[in-house]
Amino acid sequence: MGYCLEMSTGDMRTVVRLLTAVERTEQQERTLARVRTECERTDARFREQGIDLDISIRRALDELIDGTPSTDLCPSYSYAFYQVVAAHFSDPTDLGAWRRPAWFYAMDDELARHGVPSDLLPGTFLFSGPPLRLPHPGDAVPAIGTLPAQRAAALADAYASVLDRLTPEFRDAARRFAEVMRFEAEEWESARTLGMNPDTLLFWFH
Repeated sequence: MGYCLEMSTGDMRTVVRLLTAVERTEQQERTLARVRTECERTDARFREQGIDLDISIRRALDELIDGTPSTDLCPSYSYAFYQVVAAHFSDPTDLGAWRRPAWFYAMDDELARHGVPSDLLPGTFLFSGPPLRLPHPGDAVPAIGTLPAQRAAALADAYASVLDRLTPEFRDAARRFAEVMRFEAEEWESARTLGMNPDTLLFWFH
């Protein structure tokens, strides 16, 4: 069994504003309608696969908006939050399929051994959680992580500088992250010149 890792970029403030607004604008209401539809589609897909989440993702979304989660342990809230993000962020970048999330902690040890700063280690940002407190998913996945977009260049530099010294097991993954982050750093700089601020890289392990 493998797990998919995806990354998208956007302004996290728009996500937080939608989920915490006391009164929503017309644009926010239209966005929320699309998010509800996507949550219902995911619920239907899970039912077809025989997956029971106890609380539907659509209901979890409504509870997040109301600020009244009915449980402390359920993955539905993570799926609902991701759908809100997907409505505001870029199309996801595929970062591959992985047998187990815990592998990245071994990669942490390898990178740290060569001097990569702790905040740039994959286990730190891949599983850091969303900017809003959500009920725990109850398992290792789905997992949400974030990294400030302004740190993308530093990550690309750090990983590229140690590639030749990494053991083969971790080299390809580090190279992939370095390439993706270099691109994101350039995109962030371009966006800022246009007056936009895609401030967050969001990682979705599912």
